[in-house]
Amino acid sequence: MSSLNDPIAKILTSNSHLTKTQLETLLIDFLAENLAEKSLKYEEKAKLRLVGAGISRGSFNRTLKQARRNAIQSVYTVLLLGYLGIFEDTRLDPYLEAANKLQAYMNAYRELPNHTNVKNEHLRIMKMLREELETSLEQLSNTRSLSKM
Repeated sequence: MSSLNDPIAKILTSNSHLTKTQLETLLIDFLAENLAEKSLKYEEKAKLRLVGAGISRGSFNRTLKQARRNAIQSVYTVLLLGYLGIFEDTRLDPYLEAANKLQAYMNAYRELPNHTNVKNEHLRIMKMLREELETSLEQLSNTRSLSKM
C-alpha cells in the first residue's frame, strides 16, 4: 500500500483519529469491496494486511470496527463544529485553504498527461503543489494554530 507512504498521507494520518494499522485495514476493506471481481471473505482480507500479515479474522474485524468508529467520530466532530458555529471563525480559513489545495493536488494527479514534454512540466507543478501542501498541513497540525492570534 504505497499510498500509506505518500508524504501527504503520512501527515494526514498522523493527525487523524486513525492509526496506520486501522487505516490500512479500512483501505483493504474498501478496496476489496470496490475493486475485487468477487466478494472477499474477512479471512482473505486479513491476509492482505502488510503489518501482521496472516492475522486472524477476529483481529482484522476488531481493527476494522475501530477504524470505522474513529472515521465516524471524525465526521461527527466536523459536523459538531459546524453546528456550533466554530467554522465561521476566521481561524479555520487556513484549514479550508488546505482542503482546497488538497483537492487541486488530487485533481492534478488524476489528470497526469501521457506526453513526455507535457508530463515533465506537469510533474514539476505537481511537486510544487505537494511541497506547498505538505508545509501547510504540517503548520496546521500544531494545536496552537487554532489559538487566537
